[in-house]
Amino acid sequence: MARGRADQGLLVCGTGVGMAISANKVVGVRAAVVSDTFSARAARQHNDANVLCMGQRVVGPGLALDILDTWLGASFEGGRHQRRIDKITAIEAAQPRGGVETR
Repeated sequence: MARGRADQGLLVCGTGVGMAISANKVVGVRAAVVSDTFSARAARQHNDANVLCMGQRVVGPGLALDILDTWLGASFEGGRHQRRIDKITAIEAAQPRGGVETR
């Protein structure tokens, strides 16, 4: 994603938490740990999450597919939510070297 090869990503580990923590170190990544469809939709619509993280020990296979379908089917609403994304982008820009750089 940081190199522009993908617009969205999916990461899975035991809980999803470690993957999200690591992914969010990369400039431009907004990773969300999700274990239900409501959060999947809100992560996209309100936070423009571009990486979905799920825990294999938390979410069963059927629910994981429902979450992924919901997340992929939702889109960023912009509007009042854009201010939040702008604040996140400003925080990234203020960090030394702008956070983790990938080349």
